[in-house]
Amino acid sequence: MAGTDTHDGASTRPAPVSGMTVLRTPEERFQDLSDYPFTPHYVEIDAGDGAGTRLRVHYVDERPADPAKASGETVLLLHGEPSWSYLYRHVIPPLVAAGHRCVAPDLVGFGRSDKPADRFAYTYQRHVGWLRETVFDRLGLHGVTMVCHDWGGLLGLRLLATSPDRFRRVVATNTSFPTGDRGLGDAYATWLQLSQRANPFDPGQVVDRGTVSELDPAVRAAYVAPFPDESYLQGARQFPLLVPIVPFDEAAPPNRTAWAVLETLKIPFLCAFSDNDYGVGDGDRIFRSRIPGAAGREHTTIANAGHFVQEDQGPRLAAVIDRFIDSTR
Repeated sequence: MAGTDTHDGASTRPAPVSGMTVLRTPEERFQDLSDYPFTPHYVEIDAGDGAGTRLRVHYVDERPADPAKASGETVLLLHGEPSWSYLYRHVIPPLVAAGHRCVAPDLVGFGRSDKPADRFAYTYQRHVGWLRETVFDRLGLHGVTMVCHDWGGLLGLRLLATSPDRFRRVVATNTSFPTGDRGLGDAYATWLQLSQRANPFDPGQVVDRGTVSELDPAVRAAYVAPFPDESYLQGARQFPLLVPIVPFDEAAPPNRTAWAVLETLKIPFLCAFSDNDYGVGDGDRIFRSRIPGAAGREHTTIANAGHFVQEDQGPRLAAVIDRFIDSTR
């Protein structure tokens, strides 16, 4: 079923729901964001709390204005922690100009999407389910080119493993897919501590520290915009705790099951990692060595870019994606 637009920007109170307490960022927080001209679109999904709670999920949906210039390719752009679809604002226009449709959802708890107030409402499995319902059940996406960054990989690769027929190709950038069977390194341990102890938790500062360029204050403010106060930050606080770092983590068995499928897939798979990433270790090497669809590809290292490669080299990443699509049609 196609998504529906609900421009109820006047809502400044928590969404009227039963069961799970859900916060909705006031729309005025998103007014006049730096370099983010996209029209908002929304779908509603099941919160999964057994009480019938609905969550409103925001997504960007941009496509060529002239249907004759459309290539028919759909690019799904998945963000990570603690960013939102704003991260892809310099990636989307070049891809649309090249004829592609770009869909960039805000994960639940981030961006313009609703935010459960209880941090324990956020689980790995729920995030997978929320994303699946959004992109498959509500938006009905097929023939997808998935671009997955950071937590976008931890979620998107689960969808790839369970529904490979939905995907045409994958571009992974600065992400990983851990099972808890090996350490994630000192950088992740540092981030885990920082994410829980920082007071205040400043998403703009986090993104700024994960780039090689210095972000403009207006850009940093845009990453803070979804979170008026600490109560809206529970999803961002909880995400680092959901990464499986030990073998008996509840997410470890499902990820191992997913890996068993990923190791059989010949769907074209490209790594486009940056040269100054601080946090995902050797994720690109693991993907290249274990996923058949990655074999023989001209994997790319994007120079002069940090973890948030979209901020440092957005148009460059878009060019890599477009070239990969053209080479694997």
